[in-house]
Amino acid sequence: MLANSIVVLDFETTGLSPDQGDRAIEIGAVKLENGIVTDRFQALMNPGRRINSFIENYTGISNTMLATALPCAEVMTDFADFIGESNLLAHNASFDSRFLTAEFSNLGRQVLGEFTCSLLVSRRIYQDAPNHKLGTLINYKNIAADGSFHRALFDAEMTAELWLIMLKDISERYGLENIPFSLIKRLTRTPKAQIAKLLTNYAAKVL
Repeated sequence: MLANSIVVLDFETTGLSPDQGDRAIEIGAVKLENGIVTDRFQALMNPGRRINSFIENYTGISNTMLATALPCAEVMTDFADFIGESNLLAHNASFDSRFLTAEFSNLGRQVLGEFTCSLLVSRRIYQDAPNHKLGTLINYKNIAADGSFHRALFDAEMTAELWLIMLKDISERYGLENIPFSLIKRLTRTPKAQIAKLLTNYAAKVL
């Protein structure tokens, strides 16, 4: 499985931790197949309670908007069908993967694909970036951004664009025509000082 065939997703939520009872309020996702966007998914979802003013201001999602949204269970059932067995990507994936696992668990479903994290990858290949927040990296790589961060589909689309540029940069830097998902998983577990060695050695083996 190649790293450019993946579902890129982003959640907006009532808070930071599903272990503390927080729920998803919006999901946005972009499906990439061989580096091409082939499908999108976006939906608000009603978490069954009001959200606080900080979350309203942070996301732009109001209690009025959520009042008419479908419940989490219905949206996440549709989303489970959308992602199938695809591998998954998010910026700060530890956050999104926890919410995806929690929402699927409420349905008696399991996440079938593997997660990777564009934040962890960016720390290794863009070591001179000012920081590795999504908005900072969008500016760092001169990616046009016309929309609102902290809305799920826009963040997912921006992450997908950044991801394809990251893969292109790795490919050009190390002469790799195809980058497997398994190599990206290894990269995220490799110390920054060892990244060049890892990718150079991998390129030598496949060329």
